[in-house]
Amino acid sequence: MGRRQREKKRRPPFGMPKGIVLLATPEGWRHSVLTVEGRMVCGRLADVPVNAGPAEARAAAAAMVAGLAHDFHEERVDVTWDPPRDPGSWTAQVTVAAAPPNACG
Repeated sequence: MGRRQREKKRRPPFGMPKGIVLLATPEGWRHSVLTVEGRMVCGRLADVPVNAGPAEARAAAAAMVAGLAHDFHEERVDVTWDPPRDPGSWTAQVTVAAAPPNACG
């Protein structure tokens, strides 16, 4: 009788986001996403023009993180921006969104 091979559960390539740092630079908007595992993923908001305002950049960063959480973890998240401490720098907390009330219930 053959042994049944165990299927290894693959870890998503992107950890669950828990925070965002957004920076305005002369070259464009940069972001760092902190994950619950303690990793950090950094990059540039490619679809946001260099001269875009902070509100547009924050919305794009929040949408990017929400998309990553949905695509890799099948979770809805809320992004809450902290009041800015330094000009050109913003931070946000990312939390799993509360489940919507059951419409069937």
